[in-house]
Formats: sequence, structure tokens, C-alpha cells
Amino acid sequence: MANSPIEPHFFASFDGERLAWREVGEGRAVVLIHGFFSDAHTNWIRYGHAATVAAAGFRVIMPDLRAHGSSAKPHDSAAYPPDVLMRDQFALIEHLGLTDYDLGGYSLGARTTMRMLASGATPRRAILSGMGLTGITRTEGRGNHFRHILTNLGSFKQGSSEWLAEAFLKTTKGDPVALLHILDTFVDTPEQEVRAVPMPVLVLQGSDDGDNGSARDLADALAHATYREIPGGHMSAVLRPELGQEIADYLTA
Repeated sequence: MANSPIEPHFFASFDGERLAWREVGEGRAVVLIHGFFSDAHTNWIRYGHAATVAAAGFRVIMPDLRAHGSSAKPHDSAAYPPDVLMRDQFALIEHLGLTDYDLGGYSLGARTTMRMLASGATPRRAILSGMGLTGITRTEGRGNHFRHILTNLGSFKQGSSEWLAEAFLKTTKGDPVALLHILDTFVDTPEQEVRAVPMPVLVLQGSDDGDNGSARDLADALAHATYREIPGGHMSAVLRPELGQEIADYLTA
């Protein structure tokens, strides 16, 4: 089940762009959002996380973000206003008619989740994985890192973090032009808005992952956080079965 292909469904977002989502399982809905350069299959399905959460009794809904996966990848900068990823996910929730659900993401998916929470989303519980406090409050740092990669493809030393990111981009067949536009959509979430999040939140981080700042600091800033670590760094933690298991355990506790 972990590696079985799951065909996408499509919907029109708030601006008419055709976006994709995949889902597996039955029960309470949980929306899980993937990271930058990735897609629903790579982040959640390929390594069994969706299957693990579905087996715990959930309908796992996994969008492909704009400019990723099976979703539209427009090259027009007008298709990438600030907070467009947040707006797309609100459009998906409205399209599916979800009123009682859980919400989470990994890396950029976690940042998008936080933007939704700061903008009025009301899931019962939230999951922020692969994300630290500064990755939410000061997005420019990671944005510049990826801008450097996307505008200098083919120039990085083998084995460097930039080279590894470019190799990952190739495996997901990413569109560099569209992905560069995504960087212009990032919006900081002030720490006071993080502190105001009212629902329980799982903060889940690889033990060697500092790419987006300190996840412990993020947990400390949230009013109702549970902090958990799994083995690995930012890229390798996604390969570990513990990622899906920790999410399933949190949602069923």
C-alpha cells in the first residue's frame, strides 16, 4: 500500500488554477501538506506515512501545492500573490466541505499550516513537522537559500546541501521557473500570532534537523504544543517510518 500509486483528484482554486490532491483511508479527515520541491506522493505516500495514518482510522487528504506534483505550474508571476499556498488550501477545504478536521504539514507544508492557523483555520489539532520557529517568523532566510539554488542550477559541489537539494528537485521533476515564483509568496508569521494559536499542536522534528530553526523554540512559543523528535535530518527524517507513526499516535491519543 505504501508504494501503490494513488490517482489525483482535481479542483479549481480561488483563482481558477487546477490543483490536485490525493487521498487514502476512511474516517476523520486529516489534511497533510508536503514540503518545497516535493509532492504528496514523495512526502506522504512513498514511504508509507499516509498508509500508517489511514490504518489508524483516518481519511488522509494530501494536496499537491501549486507549482508542485500534479498541480498547475503557471509561469506568470501574477499566479503567485503573497500567501497563495494558504489560500489554495482554504479553497481545498471549502471544496471538500470539511468542517471538522485535522491539519498539518512538513517543512513548507508546516509553514503553510501556520499561515492557515494565523488566518482563521480551525482544525481540531495541528501538526508542524520539519519546521522551527525562525522558519515561520523569518521566511527570508530559507527563501534566499532556495533562490540561490534555483538560479544557479548545475553549479554546486557534489555532496553539498545545494547539490542534494538540486538532486531532489530532479527526482520530483520540479519546474524551476514555477518554484522560483513560490518563493515570492512567503509571508512571515509574527511570534505573537504563533503564541495565539489556540488548538493543540504536535511539533515533530528530525533530531539532526536545524534547516528551519529550532523546533523546540517553536514548541515553546505555542500555547498547547507536544514536542517529539525522530531520527534524521531535514531530508532523511521523511524516509523514516517514525514520521507517520508519530502523527498517527498523536491523532489517536
